[in-house]
Amino acid sequence: MNPPKTDARRHHDPEVRGFASDNYAGVHPEVLAALAVANGGHQVAYGEDVYTENLQRVVRSHFGATAEAFPVFNGTGANVVALQAVTDRWGAVICAESAHINVDECGAPERMGGLKLLTVPTPDGKLTPELIDRQAYGWEDEHRAMPQVVSITQSTELGTVYTPGEIRAICEHAHARGMRVHLDGSRIANAAAFLDVPMRTFTNAVGVDILSLGGTKNGAMFGEAVVVINQDAVRRMRHIRKMSMQLASKMRFVSVQLEALLAKDLWLRNARHANEMAQRLAEGVRAVDGVEIVHPVQSNGVFARLPHEVGERLQKRFRFYFWDEAEGVVRWMCSFDTTEDDVDMFVAAVKEEMARR
Repeated sequence: MNPPKTDARRHHDPEVRGFASDNYAGVHPEVLAALAVANGGHQVAYGEDVYTENLQRVVRSHFGATAEAFPVFNGTGANVVALQAVTDRWGAVICAESAHINVDECGAPERMGGLKLLTVPTPDGKLTPELIDRQAYGWEDEHRAMPQVVSITQSTELGTVYTPGEIRAICEHAHARGMRVHLDGSRIANAAAFLDVPMRTFTNAVGVDILSLGGTKNGAMFGEAVVVINQDAVRRMRHIRKMSMQLASKMRFVSVQLEALLAKDLWLRNARHANEMAQRLAEGVRAVDGVEIVHPVQSNGVFARLPHEVGERLQKRFRFYFWDEAEGVVRWMCSFDTTEDDVDMFVAAVKEEMARR
């Protein structure tokens, strides 16, 4: 069969870079190659294909013999489906006030999952047993949604990273109170790269019951997975994923991307590079008078405070977001394809705009 002709034309400048989100980046060439390999011929739909079958073996190599992967379309879907799988209709989820499920998912856990979120303010995006106890009560009170799950994010929305010991303490504390632990791992690879440990070290090895495994922010085209470690949730997952419109018919094209990332070390190479670029960016702007780094740089994001008018001028040169406009805090994200030249040009722009004050 001859290759099909296409009228597709490039509508963007591939040299343009920004620091708004790792979602802005394209697809890693090794992932694109894997998609092409999976594209030939016919495969059984809805997850009964050989790529999804092999993904199970790969996922177990990272998360233990009981782990089972359920590919889904996106991160919000992964979180909402995972949380439904470990809660009852009257259940509630304890999370940090800054958690993605609370701030950035348009109410999906509440509206689509029927879940009550019990939030706790945190200084660094991280929960502790003591903070959890601010909401962990009232299990026998029919007037209050029952706390059934603690949800943490690794790495957090503020770019900070839990140590394995911190997650173990949370899991032991939650389990002792009859609750399960969900880990939102949209940037789990960046956390593992920072800690320099396998992902299992802070998931199944310390008691995490279920997690959302990110791919899109780390070089995939689309697709994440819910990884069920506690087998009690498997049966529920099968039905909830379909009911929640997250069951892909051509699932092989999600699974093969995750396989390409996880089967060898691509997931780690990509995350390490993004983290290194964030460190380079942080080091560059720390030297600029009037710029303050407001959170430890432990993954691929830099949170900084600078004059609002400077941030607005910078946005005209490079895309990024204000994290807290009232406080003048911005977020700069690096990705697997961020280059040293990208970072150095941005740092130079920060210096130029600060000098214009």
